[in-house]
Amino acid sequence: MPDDTGRLVILSGPSCVGKSPLRQALARWYPEEWRRLRLLVLFNSRVPRPGERDGIDYHFWSRREVEELASDARYAVIDVRGDLQALDLVDLQADLARGNVFFEGNPYVARVLQNHPALAGVARLSIFLSPLSQDEIASRHRAGEDIPLQAFVTDLMRGKLLRRARRQKGELSPADLQDIETRASRAYRELTDAWRFDHVIPNHDGEDSDHWDAPSGPIGDARTSLEAVVALLGGVVPPNAERWKPDLVPPLPVDQPISSSADQSISRSVHQPIDD
Repeated sequence: MPDDTGRLVILSGPSCVGKSPLRQALARWYPEEWRRLRLLVLFNSRVPRPGERDGIDYHFWSRREVEELASDARYAVIDVRGDLQALDLVDLQADLARGNVFFEGNPYVARVLQNHPALAGVARLSIFLSPLSQDEIASRHRAGEDIPLQAFVTDLMRGKLLRRARRQKGELSPADLQDIETRASRAYRELTDAWRFDHVIPNHDGEDSDHWDAPSGPIGDARTSLEAVVALLGGVVPPNAERWKPDLVPPLPVDQPISSSADQSISRSVHQPIDD
């Protein structure tokens, strides 16, 4: 990895696209690279998922506690698909003064990290993990598929989210199914901002895939995606890292891009997500 102390590395993408297992694989299989990074831990109002640890994955607070942080200028509070997450800007600046910081998470927080005035001048490496490649998306445009791209992405991510949830919980409650539908329906909107990231890495092995857990290390797209991130951390652009154009995934006609709310970056208020 280049000696670029103070760089903010952002790994983002839709829910269940494979961000968390990639981060875990990076720590396990590339410990030298991982030791050069400080993990950014946010406050989160939702309950922990199976296997998540307080203070490691998130600081799990009540919704009221997280909401109250919006009155303090040191925090940016973001509405993320109905949950509240909070970013401690002062702690982040202090960590950046000591070394490189790694964020893995949703595009709503990612866009705040890319645009908040308090982080102006910070060196960044932003990576978007996508469930589809630009060629797969472009080929659907060329073929005039009967299923619109938005519906296709929603169905694709719904399947991944269902498999992940059933693996974690077994039988799912109505609240679980509603959460899955919310996350799946937001995936297309989140893809519309992929072009704003330095690099887009196509990855078909989401968090529902067993490829992350192979005994000798990730296989398939899990492996190539992990290796692509490692290469980018080292200053090398791998062949599978794409640069998307703004019109590859067109915004919905009545849609508000997720970046428009994040770009406002008003840390005294709660950043609102896109909505129907």
